[in-house]
Amino acid sequence: MHISFLYAVSVVFALSAAPGLLQAADPPSNASDSAPATAPAKDAVFTQEQLDQMLAPIALYPDPLLAQVLMAATYPGEVAEAVTWSKANPKAKGDDAVKQVATQPWDPSVQALVAFPQVLATLGQDPVWVQRLGDAFLAQPDDLMDGVQRLRHQAQAAGNLQSNQYQNVTVQNVAAPAPAPAPTAAPASAPAASSSTIIIQPADPQVVYVPTYNPTTTYGTWPYPASPPVYYPPPPAYYPGQALMAGLAFGTGVAIVASLWGDCDWGNNDIDIDVNRYNNINGNNRITNNQNKWQHNAVHRDGVPYRDNRSRSQYGRQLDGAAQREAYRGDTAQRAQAREKARNSMDRAGIERPATSNLEARDRARAAQSANTGNRMQGGTERPRTADRAQGDARDARQPGVNQRENRTPQARQTAQNRPAASAGSARNNAFAGARSPSQTRQQADRGRASQISAQRPNTSRAAGHQINRPSAPMRQRGGGRR
Repeated sequence: MHISFLYAVSVVFALSAAPGLLQAADPPSNASDSAPATAPAKDAVFTQEQLDQMLAPIALYPDPLLAQVLMAATYPGEVAEAVTWSKANPKAKGDDAVKQVATQPWDPSVQALVAFPQVLATLGQDPVWVQRLGDAFLAQPDDLMDGVQRLRHQAQAAGNLQSNQYQNVTVQNVAAPAPAPAPTAAPASAPAASSSTIIIQPADPQVVYVPTYNPTTTYGTWPYPASPPVYYPPPPAYYPGQALMAGLAFGTGVAIVASLWGDCDWGNNDIDIDVNRYNNINGNNRITNNQNKWQHNAVHRDGVPYRDNRSRSQYGRQLDGAAQREAYRGDTAQRAQAREKARNSMDRAGIERPATSNLEARDRARAAQSANTGNRMQGGTERPRTADRAQGDARDARQPGVNQRENRTPQARQTAQNRPAASAGSARNNAFAGARSPSQTRQQADRGRASQISAQRPNTSRAAGHQINRPSAPMRQRGGGRR
């Protein structure tokens, strides 16, 4: 009885503890069930460390100029052509330079960069960096724009980003998100994200000063010692007498009216387009008011491959005119239906369908050739043999026509009678009959010429009907005479 009571107590205790155990096991199960419901993340082509490294040389550009650089970087091949053009035209800048390249087959964002030759001189120092920058903007626009803000906060904290006569630096506070319940372990070197947005605009909207700075010192202590930022020295022609120690330096300003028509939209991490400015500078390629958001145009990619799968699937095969390309080739639904109808009619009439490829045509030709060869081999017994044809030719040679015998001279008739008949096994004469026995052919030719000469020479004995025996041509060449 005592044992049963203890057993019952233990069972009750186990049952009372079971809900707690089940409740403790439930959260992992619920978490795993809710994970697939979230949208899959984009391909992380570049890490935060790589993004900060490639953004460091341009993160402190004014927002309109930064937007133009990011758009143009998605067309690295055309940027390289613009760099070459700018080097060949060093005095061209501003709106006038953009108008000079209006006939170039470049994207408008690339054409806009020729207004700033100092920017193209910087981009021309490392084409690989330009391509990586464009690939990052296409694959990870949110991460890239967040990286720009992260670097701007670092420069501001280091005292190297502030308003002056060249630019206006403003900070817009954003509503802070709800605090996370328990922060997970993050890399100690990674800077914390800020809830404010730093905006950089030219002090004069019609004059843009492009800053130049050394990224290794402007951002303070670089948080990634293994991946320091790259420093591209500024072209001296546009920054005379500038000695960079720390902070930003500004060279000659660029007067513009409509060259910069893009701006950064930090709320959506994309680029807005000023339609009026765009149409003023791009008269041959106007847009409408509802096209105020930038979209990548794969036509200007010039065959440069995309780095990530998402960009390849989105832009790789969607070129302008792709929808009409099949129509240009004549492959429409009506034509395909008509071709199929014609093929069915050929099948009913017993007509062979035309080949649909060169390989099929060659296979059919080989099959037809093999069939013809087999038919010739099977029907060969019904044809006259070569020996029979040769005997017939020999009989024709020995029995010429009456008119032919009457027109011959006595010497020609005697030569025809003395000529040996063709052997039964010899083949029909043709143009290459004497190729195998040149000496015999030469002798026959000499006898023929001698016969012609004798027939033309006057001779009394020939008129009296006497037969003349001539020696062969080789004997006359050795000095022989008539007998």
